[in-house]
Amino acid sequence: MADVTLTIDNKQVTVPAGTLVVDAAKRAGLDVPVFCYHPKLEPAGMCRMCLVEIGRPMLDRATGKPVLDEAGEAKIQFMPKLETACTNPVSEGMVVKTQLTSEKARAGQKGTVEFLLTSHPLDCPVCDKGGECALQDLTMAHGPGQSRFLFDEKQRLAKQLPLGELIWLDRERCIQCARCIRFQDDIAGESVLGFEERGRMMQIVSMSEPGFDSIFSGNTTDICPVGALTTSDFRFGARPWELNAAPSICAQCPVGCNLTFNTRREAKADGQIVIKRVMPRQNEQVNEIWMCDKGRFAYHYVESEKRLTRPLMRRDGKLAKVSWKAALDLAAEKLSEHKKNSVTLVSGRLSNEDLYNLNIFAGKTEAILYTDMGGGDLTSLVGVSDGTNIGDMGKGDAILVIASDLYNEAPIWWLRIKAAAERGATLIVAGGRAAKLDRFATFTIRYAYGDEIKTIEDLGGKSKIAEAFRKAENALIFYGSDGLGLAGSTSLAAACANLLKETNHIGRRNNGLVGVWPRVNDQGAWEMGFRPTADLAEALKGKAVYIVGADPAGDDPALAKALKSAKFVVVQDISMTATAELADVILPAQPHTERAGTFTSGERRVQRFYPVVPAFGESRPDFSITAQLARQMGIILEGSSLPIVFDFIAHSLPAFDGLNYDRLAEVTEQWPMVGRGDMYYGGTTYENKDGLGAHLSSAAQRGETFKLPAAKNVKPLRPKEGELLAVPVTQLYDLGNTVASAELLAQRIGAAAISLHPETAGKLGAADGETVKISWNGSQSEVRVRTDEGLAAGVALVPRSFGIALREPMTLTVKPAKKVK
Repeated sequence: MADVTLTIDNKQVTVPAGTLVVDAAKRAGLDVPVFCYHPKLEPAGMCRMCLVEIGRPMLDRATGKPVLDEAGEAKIQFMPKLETACTNPVSEGMVVKTQLTSEKARAGQKGTVEFLLTSHPLDCPVCDKGGECALQDLTMAHGPGQSRFLFDEKQRLAKQLPLGELIWLDRERCIQCARCIRFQDDIAGESVLGFEERGRMMQIVSMSEPGFDSIFSGNTTDICPVGALTTSDFRFGARPWELNAAPSICAQCPVGCNLTFNTRREAKADGQIVIKRVMPRQNEQVNEIWMCDKGRFAYHYVESEKRLTRPLMRRDGKLAKVSWKAALDLAAEKLSEHKKNSVTLVSGRLSNEDLYNLNIFAGKTEAILYTDMGGGDLTSLVGVSDGTNIGDMGKGDAILVIASDLYNEAPIWWLRIKAAAERGATLIVAGGRAAKLDRFATFTIRYAYGDEIKTIEDLGGKSKIAEAFRKAENALIFYGSDGLGLAGSTSLAAACANLLKETNHIGRRNNGLVGVWPRVNDQGAWEMGFRPTADLAEALKGKAVYIVGADPAGDDPALAKALKSAKFVVVQDISMTATAELADVILPAQPHTERAGTFTSGERRVQRFYPVVPAFGESRPDFSITAQLARQMGIILEGSSLPIVFDFIAHSLPAFDGLNYDRLAEVTEQWPMVGRGDMYYGGTTYENKDGLGAHLSSAAQRGETFKLPAAKNVKPLRPKEGELLAVPVTQLYDLGNTVASAELLAQRIGAAAISLHPETAGKLGAADGETVKISWNGSQSEVRVRTDEGLAAGVALVPRSFGIALREPMTLTVKPAKKVK
């Protein structure tokens, strides 16, 4: 857009046309106070705090040109009344007078604050928002020193009202700015909050069941300008000025949201430094200033009672605490003894540095990635390139989401892709069932489970949808494993990669393939050379097994059985898991909150995380443990300096070429400008001072020659009469080791449940909500039945990480279920 030049407080400012006056002032380093306005939300003009004087050039009605004064300057005509800076876009020659140069504006803002205080409680000393409250700050700057209103005339409303189990409302503190409502309507797309009553009696209410039913609810507490909205996790827990801030990365999904952990030393924790809350940290190319509730509230696993504090070794059939030397000596001895018959099994919870050391340690033995999703080798070839930003995509671009329920698997991607569609991008959503993203899609494709490859092949044809994708200036494909296992997702990735290459959507920014992985650093594991195996149970049987950051026994009884037959098992993890209970040696590791390192997101962006709290017990970083174990076996690995390990990675892998810790820590100016100095503008989101990360290069971007594999046609399973097609799906809140310990999320997690069409449930003799016992892949489970008319008859959605061992879609014989008494 063309630039516009205006004058604000005698300072000439040039900004893009369409910029609001409040934002133009911000860009010029001049702050206009606000309550209801937020740079990420559509303006509402509700609070009137941003009142300013605005003058515009007088125009000759005949010619449309400015009327000039004797000096040849345009005559400026001011409106008789103050105007809101948050609803007025700039125009050429405009003159603005803020509270800095206008007594009239100062009086208007003083009056606004005074009226807001007429019904606001005087409870700043006990308010959770104290110290980061916009009303508190602006009252000090613009409010009266003494109230002219009677204290007894203040409103008396509910002080502790739960909108849901995660968010509490203090109605007396609410100033009706509607930021929370507008966030839920405009950004989250979940209209679960609203106003009731009018005037002075207007109040925020939840309009959903269960209350405040949104996975983005915590963001409303960040942008609330007062202490009206607080989280169950933090309220009455600490004062903001007591907290220290440590930058980190969310480890719950492949998005890699930038976070800030707030910590303090607590007497009730025996003087230990503990995490008090998790806040978003701005990165406009990743999570902007938002985060989902899973990332905000599921961090408690790092302080679980199951945390491992010392090495353990099996003696006389029981695990006993031993020294690090004893544990490493035995582990090294046994792994060396069975070196030619050993397996190293890792997961994507580990950092890049951990995985690099582990891959070298594994050497020529089997190095297996614990995942049921394939295709990471293809994202390295045709993945997104440097500069990719979903926030830049709009009209003329296309995004295809296939076999992925982003709302449950990667919520912030769901949020950002929804926004891209609203900006005009062509959004194609293809899946075997209805998804929340469907209502924002330009085209929706519903296929039968098993027809994923055919769906992609059809997009290479001449249909209207295919043409829209082919002609797009830029195109991204997000593929997942909804209803798929390892073989199916690997074939789907190949089909997607070939489609992108055929349509020339590789090797450029905002083009390429993105895997919606189950773990934060699965992409990093692929980059380091780890690969999954089709038959993990067979790979583990009779071997010496080194398992790092994975819990196969907790996920699948068949894998637990295979581990019991292993010759020797070394488990390296942060908590006592079902797999650890089967180990001969257990090595306690540190979670990402107690150490530094890097993760590679699904968009192949490498980002640094930093230590948040001191190490727990005698636990050590995974890369260091592996190096110490390797040294015992005659293998030299770097085990003390993470930057050196990363330098080895950068010199060894072409995708990492040119990267180092300093580059990952670089920051550039971002818009909107948020920070702790003017929280009334951007909320309590933390400014990013510790690194925006950097993209890996893809083989296509580097100009390398490569041949993509053809997609293998897997014969689709079709349930016959009397059979049930069970397919694995992902739920946001599950019983995985990193979520189950979060008591706040217990209601959201719920019990294990399978989703069936009502007709299918009827054949099983089960009604919606009933708990039944079913036989499942050689085991039995108690599950709750959910009915969904949007599902195909004969299909069952089976959630992962709920104790039901289903890693691949399969056809089962339907038998009447026995109800649990």
